[in-house]
Amino acid sequence: MQCLFIGKNAVKKHLGLFVMVLLLVGCSTGKHHRYSQNQDGAPNYKIDVNNIPNAVPKVEPLSKHANKTYTVLGKTYHVQEKFVNYDETGIASWYGTKFDQFKTSNGETYDLAKMTAAHKTLPIPCYAKVTNLSNGKQVIVKINDRGPFVSNRIMDLSYVAAIKLGIWPKGTGLVRIQTIDPAHDSALEAQAGKVRDVPVSANPQIYMQLGAFSVKDNAERLCAKVMTVSHNTVAVRAFTKNGQTLYKVWIGPLASVDNSDSLHSLIIDAQLGTPMTVIN
Repeated sequence: MQCLFIGKNAVKKHLGLFVMVLLLVGCSTGKHHRYSQNQDGAPNYKIDVNNIPNAVPKVEPLSKHANKTYTVLGKTYHVQEKFVNYDETGIASWYGTKFDQFKTSNGETYDLAKMTAAHKTLPIPCYAKVTNLSNGKQVIVKINDRGPFVSNRIMDLSYVAAIKLGIWPKGTGLVRIQTIDPAHDSALEAQAGKVRDVPVSANPQIYMQLGAFSVKDNAERLCAKVMTVSHNTVAVRAFTKNGQTLYKVWIGPLASVDNSDSLHSLIIDAQLGTPMTVIN
């Protein structure tokens, strides 16, 4: 079977856990941390999320401890040490009672009823607008924690943030994350409590990206290898930016987040690189 090739004109433009290493925060308390295997979940009481406002972005000093390069589960993460215009799509999850009232990576107390989130590499603290790509719901969260330490996830939302986005109780959702610069994004800061849901024109589709090459033949060789281990559609897609064309190997569209998770593990086990989930 021959690898598919999809030219750039046929492709829509695509958008691009609190363990900060134990010595960083909270480990002297003797409380369990996010490597714990105790089951996480929702609280056994009702929370009126309509009375919980979005986080309000404000200029804050960066944490002295939570913005250093760190290693978790054998993987090293290089943290952005200053504000970046981050705009990324992927799969988000949430965390709840298992970590409620325990320390986050910057020393704050995690409160499942507040609008916060965890991210692996964004500077702490920072603020982001998160959009559920499946239903158009939007929230603003404060990122004050590290995680999720699952390679196929890009953000862990607080329990309340997950409810407001419509991700709970499903567990995961397809999201777009856009950082907010409170020093310059004054309009967003002023409207933090009035974020409007956005229209959803079509159901987002999940793909797995396995590499980006400047030489098409290299992409096609990887494509051929992937086809020996995956029954999903594998294609080489061309993307041009700033006059440079990159050939990316994509698998999909995939049926679900579960399908994405199993394929992610399959690719890793086959030593075909580190796959990245792409929402298109």
